Amino acid sequence: MSEWLVLSLAMAAACAVVLSIAFFNHRRIGEDDDPNETPDVIEYMTMMIGVIYAIVLGLAIAGVWEGRGAAQEYVRQEAQALHEISVRSQVYPAEVRARIRSDVDAYVTYVVGTEWQAMADEGELTDRGGELLERIRRDVTDYEPQTDHEGQAYQPLVDQVAVADDARSARGSSAGATMPGVVWFGLITGALVTVGLIFTLQIRRSFREMLLAGLFSALIAFLLFLIWDFDAPFGRGISATAEPFLTQFSHLDLGG
Repeated sequence: MSEWLVLSLAMAAACAVVLSIAFFNHRRIGEDDDPNETPDVIEYMTMMIGVIYAIVLGLAIAGVWEGRGAAQEYVRQEAQALHEISVRSQVYPAEVRARIRSDVDAYVTYVVGTEWQAMADEGELTDRGGELLERIRRDVTDYEPQTDHEGQAYQPLVDQVAVADDARSARGSSAGATMPGVVWFGLITGALVTVGLIFTLQIRRSFREMLLAGLFSALIAFLLFLIWDFDAPFGRGISATAEPFLTQFSHLDLGG
């Protein structure tokens, strides 16, 4: 059974149970019942819907903010691993060391100058970036250490290449939007319902009430925009930055 069908049936069943109870309870009430003795259910339901929607908004903001923070951490790990490769290759012969550092610089330059924009536009990594990282891997793994000192540095260098590769893959997986469409449907529908419930409370055209209604609607719109902006960690205004690459490879002309 489709999960959408299950969701639809669950929502329909919940509505049916509540309406059935309300219908039978209304038939049971006598003619002498005074509804003024009970609290106004409209105000209570409006308040509860607002509270529930505020919780959902808070969870959504926390989720996309955490995703942005994780994306920035992947960038830091990748930049740090590449920096370690460049530094630790110092123990290798000049020719090997120069080749490793040259390929590391070429990869970093490509990531910051080209691949970063590709992630923002298309939400995915490029094949060229993978080829440049593979070249670094070959530089490190294909060399046979000639001394004990080089042998001791070999495995840590291989490990740092693996760390850089893993961080790159994680960066790629977080490049696109992470919020599912069904969540956006719930957020937008909840916003419309929450704002629409203002009109069930007999809002008047006084300046104070109209101002509060406008500010409330603007606040919800702002929070939805914030979620949308954080949802693509590399593609929108408040996005993850390439600052770790700029810091670790300051000798390169990377801009920023």
